[in-house]
Amino acid sequence: MENLTGTTETAVIVPVPAADAVVGTYRQELDHSALWGVPAHVTVLYPFLPPERITAAVVDGLGEVLTRTGAFECVFSRVAWFGREVVWLAPEPAGPFRALTERVWRRFPECPPYGGAHAGVVPHLTIGSTRRAGTAALDRAAAEVRAMLPIRAGIDRVRLIAGSTAPGSWRPVAGFALAG
Repeated sequence: MENLTGTTETAVIVPVPAADAVVGTYRQELDHSALWGVPAHVTVLYPFLPPERITAAVVDGLGEVLTRTGAFECVFSRVAWFGREVVWLAPEPAGPFRALTERVWRRFPECPPYGGAHAGVVPHLTIGSTRRAGTAALDRAAAEVRAMLPIRAGIDRVRLIAGSTAPGSWRPVAGFALAG
């Protein structure tokens, strides 16, 4: 398990390396989490436990849940928005991502998705937000990314990551291979 010194938060994510070739440059400019060192991903559970609570038993508990979950294929073929603040890619099917979130949340009920801020979970891969750029830059990115879709991805891995708001601070803590 990775040393968590200097980290303030953790998250459980599905990295999507296949998306980096299309959205990587846009994310570097438009997504604050890319600046922090978080790869292109779909969030399973954020925020997860505080770093000081990440123990071998927690990692084992995540592993028990995740390694019983089957790998799957998805396609990102649609650009969508949360209001006019966040532009993102929609995975199809979204159900397996929701199932991952539900399973991990069931195992760690003290960690509701997004701290309970939203009524439902919408699996997504963020391209950018108004936290880093204006809507004109987000509109441009949405149009340019739309022209490069679809992105096909094999989803066979989940990561526990930790970091802070410092640039480049997020790093893997543990990785879990999905079954099959």
